[in-house]
Amino acid sequence: MLPILESTDTKALRRLLDRTPDDHGRIEPAVKEIIAGVRARGDRALVEYARQFDALDGPVELSPAEIYGGAEDCPPAVRRAIRAAAKHIRMVAKAQVPPSWTTQVAPGVKVSQRVVPLERVGCYVPGGRYPLPSSLLMAAVTARAAGVREVIVCCPRPDASVLAAAIEAGVDRVFQLGGAQAIAAMAYGTKSVPRVDKIVGPGNAYVALAKALVSRDCAIDFFAGPSEIVVVAAAGNPQWIAADLLAQAEHDVDARALFLTPSRRLATQVARAVEAQLAGANATDSPAHAALARNGAIVVTKTIEDAAALANRIAPEHLVVETAAIGAMIPVAGSVFVGEWTAQAAGDYAIGSNHVLPTSGAARFRGGLHAWDFVRVSSVQQLTRQGIALVGPTAATLADAEGLRLHAASIRARLGVAPKVGRATSKITDRRASSTATTAGRAGSPSRPSASPSRRARR
Repeated sequence: MLPILESTDTKALRRLLDRTPDDHGRIEPAVKEIIAGVRARGDRALVEYARQFDALDGPVELSPAEIYGGAEDCPPAVRRAIRAAAKHIRMVAKAQVPPSWTTQVAPGVKVSQRVVPLERVGCYVPGGRYPLPSSLLMAAVTARAAGVREVIVCCPRPDASVLAAAIEAGVDRVFQLGGAQAIAAMAYGTKSVPRVDKIVGPGNAYVALAKALVSRDCAIDFFAGPSEIVVVAAAGNPQWIAADLLAQAEHDVDARALFLTPSRRLATQVARAVEAQLAGANATDSPAHAALARNGAIVVTKTIEDAAALANRIAPEHLVVETAAIGAMIPVAGSVFVGEWTAQAAGDYAIGSNHVLPTSGAARFRGGLHAWDFVRVSSVQQLTRQGIALVGPTAATLADAEGLRLHAASIRARLGVAPKVGRATSKITDRRASSTATTAGRAGSPSRPSASPSRRARR
């Protein structure tokens, strides 16, 4: 049975909430070696790794004929579902695209926001225990809706449903590549695989670590760890709550599923429902058994407010709440599902919201994959003669105060005023020199520089 814990059991909670990756130290040398190999030897290393780890038996890239031919084996019902899901994802993503705008800050002072799509994006689609056409849709459809010119996909074993999803999403190229070698190829480019501006999509520990390691050279969406769900409710259908917990636990043995409630009666009912559903045919040989044994629990709190506070500490990937009022108490979540009819698994496929979400506490600072992730937002400034006359003196005065005289000079050159090396600047410099001399004269007291080198370097 799913263990029932008290929220006052701090030791048990600490163990339960610890999401420190325990295998990255073990796999990091191998991942670094793979990335270095692809960077140094390109396609030759890429093919070697693909054959070794993914049993590649065929071309690295599928031709358009192979993509369309492979998609023909996708059952009609699945193709219709892919089309319907893509429609909803596209609608939401288009609504998310940030607008370009211009504002007149003051007479002659204009600031604009320029929004430009990325040129090329790489979408990683896992090919492990299950085919995941939905993951392809979430990444590629959103990229296209944001205006990305070229979208490529890497998937180690793209089945008919993944290929059908690639067609529906408007993917340009499909590569039969997986693991750290696929991430390295997209990040740095090879003769066969073009370098991309950004890599998005979930994957296993090797993929997640590879994304983190290449992120200094190629943008990524975020570090993605094992799937998580937290359900917060004081009342509800125990069978449905149990089903939501099991749905996420099904992903892999490292998935995390927690139910937080002030109702001991509901806690017991949900624990029994989980046990009964795990014994059913749908859960045969499912990773959910191991996932719940390792990372599942029900936590009984004193109040619903305490449950909400604990959920905020967790910062879950998926948050399911009984009511909108409870949801409002928990702003720290990757994606929120409100009310008993909002099955969290529906969001994985067909609601239109994105299921590529932050895990391991990353929901503290961002939400899921978004159209914003596929555009470059820049500020564009323009001053007229009237504008520089208005803001120039303010800017030059602040530059003087920071000791950055060349900054001030570049502004005053446009104002038709000589650089301020006279009275005002001299007073500042004199005060600093006097202070430095006084300090240096004290026994055992080091002198203080007038301006931090690191501060100047940042400028």
